Amino acid sequence: MSNVVTVIDYGVGNLFSVRRALEHCGATVNLVSDPDALKDATKVLLPGVGAFSNAMTMLSANGMDQAIKEYASSGAPLFGICLGMQLLLDCSHEFGLINGLGLIPGTVEPIPAVDNSGARLKIPHIGWSDLVCAAGRPSWEGTLLASVEPHNSAVYFVHSYMAVPDDGAHRVADCRYGDTAVAAVIGRDNVWGAQFHPEKSGKVGLSMLRDFVALK
Repeated sequence: MSNVVTVIDYGVGNLFSVRRALEHCGATVNLVSDPDALKDATKVLLPGVGAFSNAMTMLSANGMDQAIKEYASSGAPLFGICLGMQLLLDCSHEFGLINGLGLIPGTVEPIPAVDNSGARLKIPHIGWSDLVCAAGRPSWEGTLLASVEPHNSAVYFVHSYMAVPDDGAHRVADCRYGDTAVAAVIGRDNVWGAQFHPEKSGKVGLSMLRDFVALK
């Protein structure tokens, strides 16, 4: 079982923090910007911060977007974090309609700025929020949250947009922001995503990264 994690470097991720967290979890980190490097990868992490459209432009500039799709089709583990999770979906409505990687069916939508009572919410959503099992999911068994205690699961978010998978079965964990259930962790087969920053989320985030590193 390999503990090498290939982290995609395309100019829009906090690579230093991500690398340090992965190494703390026992990984050997390989930073790559060449799409051909994914052909030999056994685990890939897609980071990201900033605007969806800029990230997709950067990924497509040298064909990294297609390389990620081909890698994912091999069945090997892929993990997108923060903006990297949003990129896994079909498209985003941030600054127009922008196509994503299409690995998990769904869209990226703005977080509602008001709750059901009309009270305004602070956007972006910044800070610590507890994770809960997504609707219809009895537990996190068999997911990257399998080692996380449901009653001790606060993680750190910074985002204005949220992933909305078409299929509720692809939602692993949510957090509540106002009256909205925000998808915090999503997964489809070998493809996983976390809206929060695992590298900034203490023992919960490290537990998730550790389970990713341990995947076969």
